Amino acid sequence: MIASTQTNHPLATPKSMGNMPSPVELACLKLKAAGLRITQPRLAILAALIKRGLPTSIEALHDELGANACDVVTVYRCMAAFEAIGLVRRVFLVNGTSLYEIDLGDPARYHVVCKESRTVEVIDHAVATELTRVINHIEELLRSKGYGEVGHLVEFFGISPTDKRNPVSVSVPETAVLVPPQR
Repeated sequence: MIASTQTNHPLATPKSMGNMPSPVELACLKLKAAGLRITQPRLAILAALIKRGLPTSIEALHDELGANACDVVTVYRCMAAFEAIGLVRRVFLVNGTSLYEIDLGDPARYHVVCKESRTVEVIDHAVATELTRVINHIEELLRSKGYGEVGHLVEFFGISPTDKRNPVSVSVPETAVLVPPQR
């Protein structure tokens, strides 16, 4: 007999006691609303994503969880399911590597990726707010022209200045595939 991994973990069933639900509770609500089960591996993955707070690769996430939490295939499947229901956002590096970050309905976060060190930094909140305003305007213009299911992916790439900032390093493969812009 195969044991079910569905859980009765206390975080899987949010209990509003007048306080705001925790990020894990909000994520569980999104899972339930989408008809997905709350399992121990999913809870562990969600907790690790929330703890990280920045885009991370599936491999780095699996390493953080440890082999006992779940296998790497489970992490890939969970990320695909989470992305399909809007629970995670995918971020792309210059070499095409996908990173994931939790999306609990917060305002969109934009990133700048260093092409040399492959570090990822979150763009300043004020700049991100202005960028969001412009992107929302463009999306509305496209909808008014009849486009449906309009969305966007925005990532910035450059070579980081060598100042005293402390960017968060992301572990990604060494191979980079640069595609020249189409003219």
